[in-house]
Amino acid sequence: MNNNKLYPFERNRYYPGKMLTSADFQAEQNYHINKVRFLNGLMYGTGVICGMGVFSLDDQSVLIESGAAIDGHGREIIIDSSTVKKLSAIEGFDRVTGDVVRLCVRFREQEIHNVYSVNRSEDEKEYEYNRISEGYELFLIDKETEETSYTPETEFLTKETLFKSENYIGEVMIPSTVCKGKNVKIVLEIRKISSENVSLSCRGLLEMPAFATPEGEHEVEIGVENLNLAEGESLRKEYWVQVQDTPAVVTELILRSGTAFALEDDKAISTSSNFSLRVMLSGISPLGLVSSEIGKLNLEMRGIGLMDDSVPLADLKIVRTTNNYLIDTIIEDTVKKYILTPAQIPMSSHYLTYFEKEVDLTQKGVVSQEPVVHKSGGTMTEFSNIATGTLEVPIGKNARSGDIRYSGEIPHGLGPGNVYVDIGYSYISDDPELSLNQKCTFYGNPDLFSRKNEQMTDVETAVKVLNEKGSFVVAARLLRDVDYLTLSFRWVAIRFPSGDEMEMSEDYYDKSISVATPTVIMGTKESHFFSVRFNNMKATGITYELTSPGSGEISSDGVYTAPTKEGVYEIRIYCTEMPVICTYAYAIVRKKMIGESEDGGSSAGESGI
Repeated sequence: MNNNKLYPFERNRYYPGKMLTSADFQAEQNYHINKVRFLNGLMYGTGVICGMGVFSLDDQSVLIESGAAIDGHGREIIIDSSTVKKLSAIEGFDRVTGDVVRLCVRFREQEIHNVYSVNRSEDEKEYEYNRISEGYELFLIDKETEETSYTPETEFLTKETLFKSENYIGEVMIPSTVCKGKNVKIVLEIRKISSENVSLSCRGLLEMPAFATPEGEHEVEIGVENLNLAEGESLRKEYWVQVQDTPAVVTELILRSGTAFALEDDKAISTSSNFSLRVMLSGISPLGLVSSEIGKLNLEMRGIGLMDDSVPLADLKIVRTTNNYLIDTIIEDTVKKYILTPAQIPMSSHYLTYFEKEVDLTQKGVVSQEPVVHKSGGTMTEFSNIATGTLEVPIGKNARSGDIRYSGEIPHGLGPGNVYVDIGYSYISDDPELSLNQKCTFYGNPDLFSRKNEQMTDVETAVKVLNEKGSFVVAARLLRDVDYLTLSFRWVAIRFPSGDEMEMSEDYYDKSISVATPTVIMGTKESHFFSVRFNNMKATGITYELTSPGSGEISSDGVYTAPTKEGVYEIRIYCTEMPVICTYAYAIVRKKMIGESEDGGSSAGESGI
């Protein structure tokens, strides 16, 4: 594994009378060259910037288009003009033996311009090369013998092994930190690690207190049926869930004891009996979370992962005859890695609009010419029923009177229910009577404050509150032409209590909660999630507590961890805002005997102890 550092950087220090030698000039060149290559590798990574397409011209020749790439050392590889090559004329062809070969390109320097050396000593060459030309070299290798690039491991994912055998390995993974109120995916990855022709079926049930499926369930079944992979292949199954907006800062995904099994050709293999994935809950945005995780990698880890001296262009499937070969297929999509540069981002964003559907906020007869999604989170005040924040609505260039623009869907943070939202237009006033360059916010009609010498933008606004989703959307119509790009607003949201919440007394006779599995049998130090069902009432906050000391541990989201001592332990569960609505659950804790089936940890049923 290469680990050639380009730093620390060292440059010449000039002073009067300094004698410059070839080593000094070489140091001068190395300083600038290494600086550029260091930034190339750090900012852009490795891959093709543009061009370098590979096409078949005939049965034995390929065309490689002009293009640019960066290798793992940060060196620019330039193919300045399209070139045609016979495979047999490419470096490495005589050493490849497989039916699938990989075409790669690498940086190559060549000394040119042979000149007479004037001030040479007797042991030095009479002629020296005067220039170094930076070029490229194409070469072929067997696909199977290509070294896999090292990828630095981060702490972004937490994972556990669901099963492992001589043929397959299955792992469950999720980000170690997730964002409250956002979606996240749980991944089941299955890899084939042998050449045996065997099929796989597996299953397990994950309990997830702080997550919910689209159906509102707090558990998800994972697994596959009759999967058959070739050696080295892998399958990833994704299960999307939503992170609940809970006060907790940590939660767990628990594999329910006794639910995991795996079969290879109808033969059982060893599986994990019970595991938990510890996940942190954060209020940060996904972009902020990912940026923070990537930024944690230090220079040593980045340097180890960015030292490939070649860039793959395509895989070529060839058919060999006794004395010749034929090019059958050229595969680029899964081989070539592209670098997205800042100059390509506008074009990329435009092309993506053909694949990503924006939220349709237009009304009948009203069309937004440039629909834009822009989100700005609010800040909760010290009052739990009030929130405020800022937002910007981009309007684009050359906006005209009558144009309507929309914000994205903005969560106000007060939850679903009856919420009133008002917005004010933010404006920099230059009125001497109100203090020069004073930032103001207009609620209502700004015309009432206008002066003859004041250029004020007239804008008409409306707010659409999505009561069930706890969010709102802003529409703004221009009443005059403008030449700037955004409108800035300040918003304030106030949550009013519903009719039920305003009642001084409430009838609880038909409302109750129950535990999905009120009694469980479990081993010492095992974990179980007590899922709650709401009867004749909406879901609300739940509090869990142990009724006696030494009963184990119970988290705020209902994950119970058994103590080391055998016994029967009671857990009280009640509605946080209505403690009178409560129920009880029981854990029968006993040490498992050697050889005991995992079924011993299954539920004891709904009938209680």
